[in-house]
Amino acid sequence: MTAATGLPAREHPSQRRILWVLSTAQALGGVANGVALGVGSLLVAQVTGREELAGLAATLLTLGSAGLALPLARLAHRRGRRVALTSGSLLALVGTVLLAVGGSLGSPWIVLPGFLLLGGAMAVNLQSRFAATDLSQPSRRGRDLALVVWTTTIGVIVGPNLIAPGDALGTALGLPHLVGAYVISGAATALMAAVLWVLLRPDPLLESRAAAPVAVGRTVRLRLRDHPRAVAAVVAVAAAHATMVGVMALTPVHLEHAGHALALIGFTMSAHTAGMYALSPVFGWLTDRVGARATTLLGAGILLASVVANLLLGPDLAPVGLALLGLGWSAATVAGSTIVAGAVPPPLRPALLGRSDLVMGLAGAAAGAAAGPLLGLAGYGGLNLTMLPIIATVAIAAVLATRRADAPSGDSAAPSARPAAPSGRPVP
Repeated sequence: MTAATGLPAREHPSQRRILWVLSTAQALGGVANGVALGVGSLLVAQVTGREELAGLAATLLTLGSAGLALPLARLAHRRGRRVALTSGSLLALVGTVLLAVGGSLGSPWIVLPGFLLLGGAMAVNLQSRFAATDLSQPSRRGRDLALVVWTTTIGVIVGPNLIAPGDALGTALGLPHLVGAYVISGAATALMAAVLWVLLRPDPLLESRAAAPVAVGRTVRLRLRDHPRAVAAVVAVAAAHATMVGVMALTPVHLEHAGHALALIGFTMSAHTAGMYALSPVFGWLTDRVGARATTLLGAGILLASVVANLLLGPDLAPVGLALLGLGWSAATVAGSTIVAGAVPPPLRPALLGRSDLVMGLAGAAAGAAAGPLLGLAGYGGLNLTMLPIIATVAIAAVLATRRADAPSGDSAAPSARPAAPSGRPVP
């Protein structure tokens, strides 16, 4: 038993199975999110008749995710991850039903709440990465988290490419343009809920408490001022997320204005979501081996490269800029989330992680809401330029989050973390 984490010195016997279950659910959730994000802005523009409101899709998705972050974290604290993650999935399923019904009726008053509830799938996606670390050893926390993030790649690559087939399915079923995609999204969400409810046993959070020597009460008091590194890590993750959502949300509208068909828009979004998840194991390995600061700064650099690509390349090469946008988000999110997960003792983690997801969601919602007016006022190039100070925030917050020590695992609670040499590198 390690003193700092309360976890067994060796890997928990259920950890690999838990990672497999969470990974399967992530793949299914990736399909739901990939379809929703790929066609969401177009559906909102269709039912409202106003393209400047298209960014509301990403805004409401992220706002719904943010709004559910704390309730799901509290539910996880009381009942475990299995109940919390399944509940979020079921709320997302209700959201897909509202989107299909509202899209069929052409009613924005049904569609917009549907995106809010569909945010439950995004909340489950975010909280699953922390569920992967409940039984992790500090030296493997980054890799376990990144593995679950990576498996989302399967869904998010497939999801946007199902937009055109989903539209054809909807037409065959007598549904309006774009609505059929949400039939596929709903089926994937229902399967995700079933996998989590039936197979996520034992519950990783409850199991980690059983292994810990200190009992955990129902009420957890977390004072963020006592954990400045965690606060800085939360800011880094939130700023990276805001950059990603702000650019991604209006890219489909930008490409439609440029005359591109749904197939190319879907391919561009697939390139973006592949960048978000495909290399996450690499970023997890880098976080564990070279440190969270370096990996987060790498993410900020890739986000900057994305902005440059979007400014210099034409719409036909939009997949390049969007893939870089996803890669930068992945590096910053994996490294920053690893710091957050290890910044406080186990009894405080659900509360901190819930607040982290809340801030992350609110930042993304704000960026998505601002993206539409910015696109109308300054064009796609101007929208990208406004992301530069936010990217700078990612880098600054990463330095602040690791200013005391840059332990490879990002675990500030681990007493075994090696001291830093004068050069800043860990002492062998």
